[in-house]
Amino acid sequence: MAPITSQDSRPQEATNPRPLGPGSKEEQAEFPSPTPAPSRPKFRRWGCGALTPPSLCTGTCSPRSLRMVRAKNWTLKKHFHGHPTDSDFELKTVELPPLNNGEVLLEALFLSVDPYMRLGSKRLKEGDTMMGQQVARVVESKNPAWPVGTLVLAHSGWASHSISNGQQLEKLLTEWPDTLPLSLALGTVGMPGITAYFGLLEICGAKSGDTVLVNAAAGAVGAVVGQIAKIKGCRVVGAAGSEEKVDYLKKIGFDFAFNYKTVKSLEETLKKAAPDGYDCYFDNVGGEFSNTVIRQMKKFGRVAICGAISMYNSTGQLPPGPSPESVLYQEIRMEGFLCTRWKGEVRQKALKELLTWVLEVRGSGAVPQLDTRPASPVPLMWGNPSSGLGRDKDEDN
Repeated sequence: MAPITSQDSRPQEATNPRPLGPGSKEEQAEFPSPTPAPSRPKFRRWGCGALTPPSLCTGTCSPRSLRMVRAKNWTLKKHFHGHPTDSDFELKTVELPPLNNGEVLLEALFLSVDPYMRLGSKRLKEGDTMMGQQVARVVESKNPAWPVGTLVLAHSGWASHSISNGQQLEKLLTEWPDTLPLSLALGTVGMPGITAYFGLLEICGAKSGDTVLVNAAAGAVGAVVGQIAKIKGCRVVGAAGSEEKVDYLKKIGFDFAFNYKTVKSLEETLKKAAPDGYDCYFDNVGGEFSNTVIRQMKKFGRVAICGAISMYNSTGQLPPGPSPESVLYQEIRMEGFLCTRWKGEVRQKALKELLTWVLEVRGSGAVPQLDTRPASPVPLMWGNPSSGLGRDKDEDN
């Protein structure tokens, strides 16, 4: 059974999240350490950490409960036009107020940078903090359900610190071992892994003996799709955007992999890879690539539409969709989906299975670790092949 590789192990690939600590072996994000607001001369700092006059300090207040924290937030300075650029973002300092009852203060450890943000950011106002999930630690709490030190997943965006009422927080799996990087909770054992898991197994309904095609196959979602397909007994074909990525796909068990940028004919390459056609197509790219694939789907083929990254940055007219004739006469089922559809026990079961597969491959030492440090989150949103950044989070692979 082919194991599944963790996202922090790909050759020249940035891991999904952006860690916030100096000296990390992961990529570094530019968030300076929080700075407490200046204290007033008439106040003293007591053992509880609060700035309180002696007459008011009871010794029972939680640490820092009466002091403010200056958080660092990446904000959307202006909406994207074409590829995101550094000038589209602005790093701001935000002073957070003291906690109210029921609230917790979170300190981000890792931030996620995802292709969907190029679409989702349209719903933000200019000046808003960029959206995104993060692995965070509770550093102050007035909510007994979330004690200090708890590690959580939070939708706090690109912020070094944030305040939550606890309602949208999620604890990491209790089975999470100390030896496994927390960054994977935003990757293979997180949203990208869940997307791959349900897109392949529920939307495509992949089963043993099927031929599966995935594009952007070296990306955070695509690589997991291919490896799950191998675990389930499928034959897997992957398309990527460089020879290095192709080599990586072969290393992790893809049966056939090719560089779509250098092949003379995409149609002929697809036929060579699977002369009898494809049962399942996991689409991250859309556009002309998908139009070509649809013509080679088998009767009753299944297509999971996960993304259309080839068109995310387009400022002109979009290409036409797939041939209605192929969809109709081959009776192809095509379905778009969001991973947020699956909740509760079914989602937890999937995460535990993904965690098991990751631990298996890490135990085998099959793929080496990689250390890369982007200076900006921008390349991670649209990729830069020459820099080796963004492959984990960029689906244009």
